[in-house]
Amino acid sequence: MKKSLCIIIALLYSLNDSLWAQNQADNQLKQAQASLANKEYIKARALFLNAYNAFASSEQYEKATECGVRAAALYHRENYFKEAFDLLRGADQLIAAGEQKTHKARPDLRYAIVKERLQMYTKLKNSVRADEQLTRLGEMAKASQNDSLLNDLLYTQANHYYTFGMNAKGDEAISRLIGQYKSNKQYDKVDECYHTLIDIARRSGNAGLTARTYEQYIVWTDSVRALKAQDELNALKQQCAEKQATIEEKESSLKGRQYIIIGLCLLSGLLATLLVLGGIVLIRFVLLTRQQKRTIAVANEHNELKSSFIRNISTQMSPTLEQLDASHPAVRALKEFITHIEELSELESHLSEPCGMQEKNIATFCEALVQEAELKKQEGVTLTVNAPKLSVPIQPDLLKHVLLHLLQNAAFYTPADGKITLDFKERGAHTHQFIVSDTGCGIEAERRAGLFKPFAEVKDLTQGDGLGLPICALMATRMNGTLTLDEGYTKGARFVLELHT
Repeated sequence: MKKSLCIIIALLYSLNDSLWAQNQADNQLKQAQASLANKEYIKARALFLNAYNAFASSEQYEKATECGVRAAALYHRENYFKEAFDLLRGADQLIAAGEQKTHKARPDLRYAIVKERLQMYTKLKNSVRADEQLTRLGEMAKASQNDSLLNDLLYTQANHYYTFGMNAKGDEAISRLIGQYKSNKQYDKVDECYHTLIDIARRSGNAGLTARTYEQYIVWTDSVRALKAQDELNALKQQCAEKQATIEEKESSLKGRQYIIIGLCLLSGLLATLLVLGGIVLIRFVLLTRQQKRTIAVANEHNELKSSFIRNISTQMSPTLEQLDASHPAVRALKEFITHIEELSELESHLSEPCGMQEKNIATFCEALVQEAELKKQEGVTLTVNAPKLSVPIQPDLLKHVLLHLLQNAAFYTPADGKITLDFKERGAHTHQFIVSDTGCGIEAERRAGLFKPFAEVKDLTQGDGLGLPICALMATRMNGTLTLDEGYTKGARFVLELHT
């Protein structure tokens, strides 16, 4: 009897501990969601991780997957991709264990994990791995037989195809998504789909998807207005017919032929007016649609002409420049200007292409750059390097061009007995910075807004064309980074090149 009582008490304690752990995990999930809403991302990530571990230990696979995916998203938001991939791999193993234990496949849970991996490879611009994840995503959606996931798959496919320049496939995904509602005349659903696609594109920074979706949405809006106008016109016709029938019945009961004739005339006039107004509305919508299409076509044509002129400007001007005195400063300035324009055009057309990375010793790399920049400095100026002997994956040609340009600019503007410093700093597992500082004259406040924009001001080309920093900014973008001016630095000028690997 005592033994049975002890067993019962032990079971009650175990049940109480399990309920307490579940409540604790639910509270952590709510706190994480609140922190995320308040943009406290680091705190939210820690709470999601704690909730994930708690739900995983209690075999609550749905909630564990939700928390794990959200924590991974917050990791890769800060470019901690290794931690995010490791967490998703653990979530996959958890689901596999759950499937083995329950003898039930869970493609709906795997769908969320695969989708997060897809978003990470998309951010890393790894199209091959992203395509693999998109294929797996389709398999999971079909296996789940869940209409909501199948619709989400179409949204995701459209976003993916436009991100990697596969516009034809992106258009096909949008057509399949929208077509299922158009055929059933569910116009509100179609409108909702377009708004959702535009919102997804804006949040992911997908300019291709935004432009194409918005263009199709404009065309759809015009057509649906015309359809609604026709429906309203038909409804008005029906109302007129019903009123006419009502009047006829009343007039028939009163046996007043004259009133019937008057009523019919009034109704006929009203109907004719409505028909004319409806026709005007339809014609106006048709004309507006045609005008918008013509305007878009003209704008696209002008953009193509402008791009073609910029690409061919060197070919058009070179024969003339070759006939001029090459020693003249203006001729040299024009040739350098043409070279810079070609660099800008080349960089803009290859921004989305991946650049080859190489492992380099940062200390050796930076010291070589400083030695080259020593030739440009004024007497008494000190050039210093603060970089560890650490191997980091970089694109050496592009990085050398950017840093050497910044160092030479600093050498030009730093007076005698001044100081120039090149620093290297790690800002995370996959983020590092190169910082070039000088004690020169600095940059005027009114010039800072257009510092990295080409052709921001009219310049005497013999004094420089102002395209050096815009070219460096595009190269930084090509290397998956940014080039900025530290406006809080007041002892001269300081430029920060931040790269993500």
